[in-house]
Amino acid sequence: MTGAGEAPAARIARLNTAYAHAIDDDRLEDWPGFFTDDGLYRIVTRENREAGLPLAIVHCDGAAMMRDRVRAMRTANIFEPHTYCHTLGAAEIAEGEDGIHTARTNFTVVRTMHSGAMSIFACGRYLDRIVEADGALRFAERIVVCDSRTVDTLLVVPL
Repeated sequence: MTGAGEAPAARIARLNTAYAHAIDDDRLEDWPGFFTDDGLYRIVTRENREAGLPLAIVHCDGAAMMRDRVRAMRTANIFEPHTYCHTLGAAEIAEGEDGIHTARTNFTVVRTMHSGAMSIFACGRYLDRIVEADGALRFAERIVVCDSRTVDTLLVVPL
């Protein structure tokens, strides 16, 4: 997540790749580190977003809340073992004011259950605000917009 002399597009691509690999490799304790301390992470449906409805399926306001979510997932939540595999599209990037980058990245997540059964678990886009923090890019905001309004109850691992 470093490389301050690199072009923003290459750095953002590396940030997205590292983020997806951390989740896919079950390094969920690393997940909050991709965000600023006050970073926002939300999962919403496309339908709700387009209708301007505020309801989020998952809402984490700050890295501390994300760490709590991971801790609860590891110690208190009971769910069928499964893994994710992210496929990411190229990010569309715009540089805003004060060096804040906005990006849209399409994604597909394939879920593999302990039994070996696979399915497309989620498909949609990441809408990001990305900032430089301590020489690395971090998400100030990541809104995960899922195309389907049908959400599996196994949504415990971040997308």
